[in-house]
This record gives sequence, C-alpha cells and structure tokens, in this order.
Amino acid sequence: MERVPMLAEGYEKLTADLKAFRQERPRIVDAIEEARAHGDLSENAEYHAAKERQGQVEAQISDLEDRVSRAQIIDPATLSGNRIIFGATVTVLDENEKPQRYQIVGQTEADAKQGRISYESPLGRALIGKQVGEEVEVTVPSGDRFYLVQKIEFI
Repeated sequence: MERVPMLAEGYEKLTADLKAFRQERPRIVDAIEEARAHGDLSENAEYHAAKERQGQVEAQISDLEDRVSRAQIIDPATLSGNRIIFGATVTVLDENEKPQRYQIVGQTEADAKQGRISYESPLGRALIGKQVGEEVEVTVPSGDRFYLVQKIEFI
C-alpha cells in the first residue's frame, strides 16, 4: 500500500471533509425517502437527483477514507538536510532574478497562490532532490522555465 505524504493540516482537512460527507448521508437518505413518497420513480426528478448525489457522496467518502488510511503525516520542522524533499520551503530565483518561495506539500494542501506546490506538480517534481546553487528546468504549457535554487528551509 503506497503511503500518501501530507502535512498535519492536510490530514486535518481530509478528516474534516470526510466527517462532513458522512454527516450528509442521513440527509440524502431522507431526501430519497421523501422523493419516493411522491409516487412514480421513473419520472421523479427529485428522486434521481438525490440518488445521483448519494452516489457522488459515497464515492467521495470512499476516496477520502482511502487517502486517510494511507496518510503519512510529515512535520517539516523535524526534517533537515541540504536537498529539497517533501515539506521543504524553497526560495528560487526565476529567469528575471526575482525570488519566489514555495513549500513542497501534498495534493490536498497545494495552493499556488499561497506558495504551496504539490510534490507531484511539474515544478515540485523538478525541485525534489536539488541542492542550493542547482538550476532547475521546468516544462509548463507556456514553455520552459528556468530556476536557480537559492535557499532550502525546513520550517
């Protein structure tokens, strides 16, 4: 079983989402029962919508339970080293010598606007294993980008 690395806050978000979906189950069952009471199910839009929502919620619950069960919680403050790994906060210089700061996180925590990129993203994959002073080339839809690793922190 492949582990899914994530920060503690990502794990908390997953478990909160799982709890919310589980709490939605009884409401969906009530909606299905209410729609059944309206009679003919073959032309009952409320019934079909409730059944579709039930399928979506059950699929989400299954996916979240799987990820929670395989979670490997990593605390960046306990890490160290001179190479970029999961949880590291990295400062890179772009082609215009402009510094950009990113933290390498799991899929659930990724938010590019906050400088948090997934280890599975093109930039995340390119950065993993690099050291200060190394150049990184990333191919993105808009073309190739080049970065210079300036600083690695574990905070």
